[in-house]
Amino acid sequence: MGDVIGREIIAFMESPAFDLAFEPAYGRAVPVAAGVARVTAENPGPFTFYGTNSYIVGGSSVAVIDPGPEDEAHFQALMAAIAGREVTHIFVSHTHRDHSPLARRLQAATGAVTVGQGSHRPARPLRAGEVNPFAESSDMEFVPDLTLGDGETITGDGWALTAVLTPGHTANHAAFALEGREILFSGDHVMAWSTSIVAPPDGSMADYMASLDRLMEREDSLLLPGHGGPVNEPRSFLPALKAHRRGREQAVLARVAAGDQGIAEMVKAIYRDTDPKLHGAAALSVLAHIEHLMERGAIVADGPPSLAARYRPA
Repeated sequence: MGDVIGREIIAFMESPAFDLAFEPAYGRAVPVAAGVARVTAENPGPFTFYGTNSYIVGGSSVAVIDPGPEDEAHFQALMAAIAGREVTHIFVSHTHRDHSPLARRLQAATGAVTVGQGSHRPARPLRAGEVNPFAESSDMEFVPDLTLGDGETITGDGWALTAVLTPGHTANHAAFALEGREILFSGDHVMAWSTSIVAPPDGSMADYMASLDRLMEREDSLLLPGHGGPVNEPRSFLPALKAHRRGREQAVLARVAAGDQGIAEMVKAIYRDTDPKLHGAAALSVLAHIEHLMERGAIVADGPPSLAARYRPA
């Protein structure tokens, strides 16, 4: 167990320096790169930080990335920022209700084509007796006009966006690379202010870690996420983020080795400095790590992995 705890400490020491400095500038378009503006919806919360970032990309005609929640003020702010220009495409990184619902009204107002990886789906089927805890957060109505495969590109006025599929946070999560600019719109996969929620059955830690490895192979110099400010040094931030996730995994292993059999016990120890109001989400994150660990034979359970199962070292 000492070796496990030692690796856990090393991993946590390598955690990224999360950046909480952010000015949402509600109702206004904020330039974040040449030809790219950010408009932040006023939907702050524990999972959305100050709110959802929508991005407007282009010149005389534009694309909108992640239109956001169904919100009148945000719709009006987007229309003001578009300023009468043609909107050719509406890109959606994933189908949570803070990202995709406004696509319907924005499409009705502009005639743009909606683009995404696909409709909402879980990372795995529900098990017997299991309830999806994030079902109400999922936009089951969004179906993109164009379903982009990995590496497929759509071009517009002075821009080209390529789909980089990044499942993990959701099964249908996609990032979008702005070609020739080393800029990646990273959605909720990588954010500067916090780690992303990975909650089964919608999310998969195995998929998330594989997607993180994929971004580490890229050479982006700027990530523009779905919440909070930019990731300005992705080449150092991404490895540190991976180490942070590995640290959580090692913490789970350490608690199981110490005799904790239930997820609730693990959460109290691992997230002792976290607001108890967030312990429900933390339990789902621990479950995601446990599923990944069980897939690799590191721990075993008295049945399928679940919030109620009992766990022990393999």
